[in-house]
Amino acid sequence: MTKRGKRAKRFIASLAVACALAFAAALPALADDALGDVDTPAAGAKAQTSAAPGAQSSGEVDTSAVQVSKDGDAAALDGSSFAISDFSRAQKGSNRSIDGEYRGYAYLIGQGSGQVTQLVAVNDYVVAYIPQKMAQERNIDFSDSQTVDALKKLFCALDAGQSSGSVPLTSISTWYFTTQQTYAVGAVRFRFDQDISGKTYALVIGTDGSDITDSENENYAKPSFADFGAIAPADSVTITAAPTGLAAMSEFLQNLDWSPLWVSLRTTGIAIVFIVILGLLAAYFCLNLSPRVKSIFDAIFTIPMVLPPTVCGFILLFACGSNTAFGRFWIETGFPLIFSPAACVIAAVVVAFPLMYRNALGAFESLDRNMLDAARTLGWSNAKIFVRLMLPLSWSSIAAGMVLAFARALGEFGATLFMAGNYVGITRTIPIAIYFEWMNGNSDVAWFWTAVIIVFSLVVIVFINLWSGHTTKYRKRSE
Repeated sequence: MTKRGKRAKRFIASLAVACALAFAAALPALADDALGDVDTPAAGAKAQTSAAPGAQSSGEVDTSAVQVSKDGDAAALDGSSFAISDFSRAQKGSNRSIDGEYRGYAYLIGQGSGQVTQLVAVNDYVVAYIPQKMAQERNIDFSDSQTVDALKKLFCALDAGQSSGSVPLTSISTWYFTTQQTYAVGAVRFRFDQDISGKTYALVIGTDGSDITDSENENYAKPSFADFGAIAPADSVTITAAPTGLAAMSEFLQNLDWSPLWVSLRTTGIAIVFIVILGLLAAYFCLNLSPRVKSIFDAIFTIPMVLPPTVCGFILLFACGSNTAFGRFWIETGFPLIFSPAACVIAAVVVAFPLMYRNALGAFESLDRNMLDAARTLGWSNAKIFVRLMLPLSWSSIAAGMVLAFARALGEFGATLFMAGNYVGITRTIPIAIYFEWMNGNSDVAWFWTAVIIVFSLVVIVFINLWSGHTTKYRKRSE
């Protein structure tokens, strides 16, 4: 090795070590950013939570004695005179103005004023509001530790079934209980049972009327979620226990909506036909182009692979919608391309096509040109050379492209959701079902579809690999 080569090698090694050290030094900051929120305040901005009286602190709440209904909307506790019914959880609220006025971070309550208990979690504490009339009718006394403990256990047990991987109520140790519609914790004011334009809200706002979710606010606070539930006499709430074992599995499968499976199979099955045909034709088309022209077409055919799926979905939505003559033509003929099964197929074809094209092109370029020319001297047409020679010899790479394209089409989410939407039985594929079931708290259904798509993908990959292996043996015998 020359002296210049040695110096270059030492320089590259030193640069690599410097980059590694810089990356290691940046890891703590990266970790903090990853765990934070886009609206997380700068250091020093701290919510005040110690000013409000009546805080109840405890360790992790034991919910083992609570009986929860199989639908997860009611719970009862042995020895308690009251139970919880009509439970629901709001994962997100809204921070927009209501009727032209900013009223704070708002959670919409599904029932009217005074009908349900409202729990709002902010930072590391939760404020539990019980309507005064409800508290009197159920003999709710916040000074009684047994009553407070029963409330915590009931709400924590119900919340655990709908937390969907977000912050669970059981992880919060500081509770504030109140029957007042307005309650303040430090610089944060809670307003419950607020009737605005015929709707009931629970609101969180600064005591000075400011937006506490603004990272520039010195009293920054982050609302996490809200729980709602009616407190009813224990004997008026019927708890239907959830089945266990095989009975639970049988009921789960009977009540499961199977439409995402059929939509995914239909979409991927149709899409893979177009993907394979278009990918092979595009690769064959680019094979004999000049380098400059080939680079242009190659960029066009490959760009969906590097674009974010949402960008592909937005472009397809614009191109196939009423904004263009192409989209209006299909709408006027009664066959709209957007928000329809056809939209699912188009989205899957566009995002998965580059994988088939790139594998097929690489396989065709690796073939011996002398062999192809020899076939032409024997009188073979281009079509015969393509079908009888190029495809069999390139099958291993083509099969790999089919596997990758099939998996990509089966798992397509962003472009499909953007262009086709989420219509049950029409455009809701398995990936879309996983997302919305998880967001709605149906984690069991989300995990089931996750397992289905993994198993299905493995079966397809094994099948195509076996088929590819059989073809490879044929090629080896030919050689």
